[in-house]
Amino acid sequence: MQYMILIYDNEKAWADMSKADSDKMFAEYMGYTQDMVKAGVMRSGDALKPTTTATTVRVRGGKTLTTDGPFAETKEQLGGYYLIDTANLDEALKWAARCPGARAGSIEVRPVMNMEIPK
Repeated sequence: MQYMILIYDNEKAWADMSKADSDKMFAEYMGYTQDMVKAGVMRSGDALKPTTTATTVRVRGGKTLTTDGPFAETKEQLGGYYLIDTANLDEALKWAARCPGARAGSIEVRPVMNMEIPK
């Protein structure tokens, strides 16, 4: 079954981090990613640019409205994701607990709904 591992963290903490500390954290993420690849569970994943680069889209009364920035102000922002394929939720949770971001932020694990797309 496929699961999304959604990584939430405080962007300001990353911005305030020393180069040595951010290099160390990136190395931990690379090791974590390689462990998932070796285990055969990794399907995809990426980091996201900061929320200052986001654009929020809403349609109200048939009109498209766009707003620069994220939908809501929060203490933690979605910073990246992994799509993994595991036998069950327990296995997905074990991978989520190993994510370096779990130590300072939070990791949301959500099953992927498999949708058939008509051709």
